[in-house]
Amino acid sequence: MLRFKTSALALLAGLGLAAAVNAQAQAQEVNVYNSRHYNTDRAIYEAFTKATGVKVNVIEGNHDELIQRMKSEGASSPADLFITVDAGRLAAAAKEGLLEPVKSDVLAKAVPDHLRDAGGAWYGLSSRARLIVYAKDRVKPEDLKDYEDLAKPVWKGRVLTRSGTHPYSLALTASMIAANGEEKTEEWVKGLVGNLARAPKGGDTDQIKAVAAGEGDVAISNSYYLGKLITSAKPEDKAVADKVGVIFPNQSNRGTHVNISGAGVVKTAPHKADAIKLLEFLASPEAQRHFADGNMEYPVNPAVQPHPELVKLGAFKQDKMNAAAYAQHAEPALRIMDRAGWK
Repeated sequence: MLRFKTSALALLAGLGLAAAVNAQAQAQEVNVYNSRHYNTDRAIYEAFTKATGVKVNVIEGNHDELIQRMKSEGASSPADLFITVDAGRLAAAAKEGLLEPVKSDVLAKAVPDHLRDAGGAWYGLSSRARLIVYAKDRVKPEDLKDYEDLAKPVWKGRVLTRSGTHPYSLALTASMIAANGEEKTEEWVKGLVGNLARAPKGGDTDQIKAVAAGEGDVAISNSYYLGKLITSAKPEDKAVADKVGVIFPNQSNRGTHVNISGAGVVKTAPHKADAIKLLEFLASPEAQRHFADGNMEYPVNPAVQPHPELVKLGAFKQDKMNAAAYAQHAEPALRIMDRAGWK
């Protein structure tokens, strides 16, 4: 009888040890719900796994699909970290109660205040400046200083931009509301639409190429699209980049609008500790170097310099408005753009 009890206890102890080992093995992974679609990011996840032993599983989708998926899955969601582009999308996820506020000395040091949620629900990982790109042979850069100037009559039939419903356009307009109020922003949007060289179409790269081709004289574009053309191995891309110059708007006042790519830990994350570990790694100099060199984005971590080709474009003053403000003004921005016909 004693032998049986001893064997039974040994078996139970063995099972408990096996369960603990199994649980530990299962914990060595992070599930990322990702709407940031850049192949260069794979190198970052591989570096994290090499450094920590934690496997990164990436589930791709657009931001609306992933937010809805997390809502539908509820407490049973496997998602640990939500990564997307645009502060408005991150703020939307936080508003839905999907993200867990994280307090981290590492993140507080690496990510400037205006590029993260005040409560720690999300953190910027890279930033993109919303530039004005101009045709070198047709535009004098001194004639165009601010975003507001794009609405002036002198630019009638000369401005190119992507759709007004795109988050990049929406965030810029929302930042204008925060800076100038709804009335002045509506006047600006009406003037901008009235100055368009053609109906909005395509992405930012298409706008830059259209400027080079003479379809318009100035365009609004995120910085990394131009950076990719500058560093492209294709001669035709380099030819486009050579024909255009760059203006960092609003340098004499609030600064150039920047938006972010960022992430937040999911509230129901089954591997929360490792999710925080990955988030901190993404803000580290090693990962920030990948963002800078792999996708021509500006690092958020002040310890890391941008890619040399972006450095050549010049240093600039950023608009230090907190990125969360874009989300707060998104709805009136969309209404204003719709009324003005910025489709």
